[in-house]
Amino acid sequence: MDRVVDIATDGRHLSAHRGFLIVSEARSEVGRVALDDVAAVIVHAHGVTWTTSLAVALAERGAPLVLCGANHAPVGVVLPLDGHHGQNARMRAQWEAGRPLAKQLWSRVVVAKIRWQAAALEATGRERAALDMLLRKVRSGDPDNIEAQAARRYWPLLMGAGFRRDRDAPDINGLLNYGYTVMRSLLARAVVAAGLHPTIGIHHAHRGNAFALADDLVEPFRPLVDLLALRLAARGQDTVTPATKRAFAALIAADLPGPDGGLTTVSVAAQRLAQSLARAFESGEASVFVTPQPPSAIELAGMALPEALVGVAEAASGPAGLAHAQAAARDEAADDDDECEDEDEREAPPSRGDAS
Repeated sequence: MDRVVDIATDGRHLSAHRGFLIVSEARSEVGRVALDDVAAVIVHAHGVTWTTSLAVALAERGAPLVLCGANHAPVGVVLPLDGHHGQNARMRAQWEAGRPLAKQLWSRVVVAKIRWQAAALEATGRERAALDMLLRKVRSGDPDNIEAQAARRYWPLLMGAGFRRDRDAPDINGLLNYGYTVMRSLLARAVVAAGLHPTIGIHHAHRGNAFALADDLVEPFRPLVDLLALRLAARGQDTVTPATKRAFAALIAADLPGPDGGLTTVSVAAQRLAQSLARAFESGEASVFVTPQPPSAIELAGMALPEALVGVAEAASGPAGLAHAQAAARDEAADDDDECEDEDEREAPPSRGDAS
């Protein structure tokens, strides 16, 4: 089971011992997780220390070590250098990908994201027609910035007319920051495991962004975070707490529609997305890039419900508590059909050699 390990208590020490991540305080062990089960380690607290052997063990398993600022947004990351047997060829293909291919890939991401946003609106009883209309207008490279136009309609419909997406605001925005950090680290891991470089994006291109490609690929998954943040806030849990963190960490195990009508998890869907992107770079064909499809409105509403998850998480701690919370959330979703994206200003993608 993939687990996101969050370190939120000051003064903790992290180390590796006999295949386990060990969390200690004042030389006494307070918890442990099997290293093979770790999807990512997210550090929020002050004074946290870790051993080089732990950083190496995480890198060998492709698990990122993410360092967050006071607003719960990531400011640094440790990622492995070697993530795939064909890494050299794939990174070369990624770097040499032409602008026409990058633009076609980005338009597919935008379409997937807007579909997810429309599904999120429908799952909460909001009107989705405006986003469905915008979907038809997305062109290669999204030159009309339909992504931003969709966001301007999406956020007021989902969160209310007074909502503003602000990374530094101490409200539901903190929940969004944390949830996006979980998803971002998941996609960074998937990107590295696919033999791609996380800094070389198909659209995001800020020169200081080490997560550019992960930021591209995380876009369709953001509405999952938005839905959970909305429901948590509706129950008065609009700040980042141990319980809400566990709720977001459990999203990586949520069920999504898989290939051939089956089911998959968010974690596996992220891996498939990154692998299909690698094949698109190698083949030069955007058609092999397959984005995740949203569930039906009823399924999405049920999957986003945090009631059982949060109730269990408040009383649980450690890996066993997280696993219990995830199981409870799945049971709740099966019985209940009840019932934002971070729109930063984007720089133009870097030139890749050939013109569109």
